[in-house]
Amino acid sequence: MKFILNKIFGSQNARELARVNPTVEKVNSFEEAISKLSDAELSDKTRRFREHVRMEREKHAGEIKALVEKIDEASFAQEKDKLKLKLKNFKNRIFEEILPEAFAVVRESSRRVLGMRHFDVQLVGGIAIHEGKIAEMATGEGKTLVATLPAYLNALTGEGVHIVTVNDYLARRDRNWMGPLFEFLGLSVGVIQHDMSPEDRKKAYACDIVYGTNNEFGFDYLRDNMVIDKNDIVQR
Repeated sequence: MKFILNKIFGSQNARELARVNPTVEKVNSFEEAISKLSDAELSDKTRRFREHVRMEREKHAGEIKALVEKIDEASFAQEKDKLKLKLKNFKNRIFEEILPEAFAVVRESSRRVLGMRHFDVQLVGGIAIHEGKIAEMATGEGKTLVATLPAYLNALTGEGVHIVTVNDYLARRDRNWMGPLFEFLGLSVGVIQHDMSPEDRKKAYACDIVYGTNNEFGFDYLRDNMVIDKNDIVQR
């Protein structure tokens, strides 16, 4: 039965690809116009995107607050998870209008700064991550580059974005490798390492985008919840 249904309707993965392909085509439709912009005009797109996100968040502030309050009041984990997913989907709609152009801006900036242009399949990965889904990619398929797309888009809120990897070496490497791209677009980039002082951690967490490991992010969160003086908190 499953085989027959897949033949008729396609696998879930095939349906997801079919759903996001129109968005990929929209990203591609911006490429010619964006490639003609000067470096200054390209990096100035960040200011315009930020203003759009700010206005959208203000417009929907009441609805977002109501959902957050419902999450806090929810008694059961399953209910909380459903509400959190609803909140995530609602927040994603704030980016809906600018996502194709923003991804096109990152791709063109990457081509100029890093000499690397995102392939369409990497755009698909970026959309999946932005939507809170999992994009499975083999070694060498460009996960580090893919992460720049949703990281840039979500950093437009000014609330900070964490890019989590598995060890200090990769966190440092990826920050140094992708950092110039984000900086070209007017974003600040930091990295968390195991031997950093609290002062340096606080500076890194204040950046628009910060690279680090799950251990460092997790233990900093735990330590922040045990401090006596709130000035000793390192995360935002």
